[in-house]
Amino acid sequence: MLQLLGEYECRLDPKGRLMLPAGLRKQLPSDSEDRMVINRGFEKCLVLYPYEEWLRESAVVNSLNQYRKDVRDFVRHFSRGATDLIPDTTGRVLLPKPLLDYAGIDKDLVLAAFGKRIEVWSQDAYNALLNSSPDDFADLAEKVMGTQFAAVNSEPVTAANSQRIVGSDPQTAEGNVS
Repeated sequence: MLQLLGEYECRLDPKGRLMLPAGLRKQLPSDSEDRMVINRGFEKCLVLYPYEEWLRESAVVNSLNQYRKDVRDFVRHFSRGATDLIPDTTGRVLLPKPLLDYAGIDKDLVLAAFGKRIEVWSQDAYNALLNSSPDDFADLAEKVMGTQFAAVNSEPVTAANSQRIVGSDPQTAEGNVS
């Protein structure tokens, strides 16, 4: 199971190309070294997906009921600007100018890797986000993770059961734990 981790401060070259840090490249599946997808994030950031993860995300989005207007609106916004990134011979990827403009990225940026994706932030926006952290992180953690935390703690997490216990659907995690 892919579990990306780390924060990396980077700088675009004058042509808008990004060299992924070696520490991050080592965490990527081998098929992602040749192809990734970048897209707009929910906040003013970009999201960089290993290609196989993009295919999984796209399959979920494409399975939504296209007869509902709110779904069609979501799919349009989710897909808007999605771009294949193929590294050049030195391992750099060219980030599309419209996406850089959307995220307010000029030169300095932060790659925040977690789970199966990498958020790409302007360094200023990322620092502002972290400086405006909630006053009580413990309260936020309880609100967001409360029921999942109880389910996870009632059964030891192993490689065999981690997807079931820590899966993306809290109802599934709760329902499977005795």
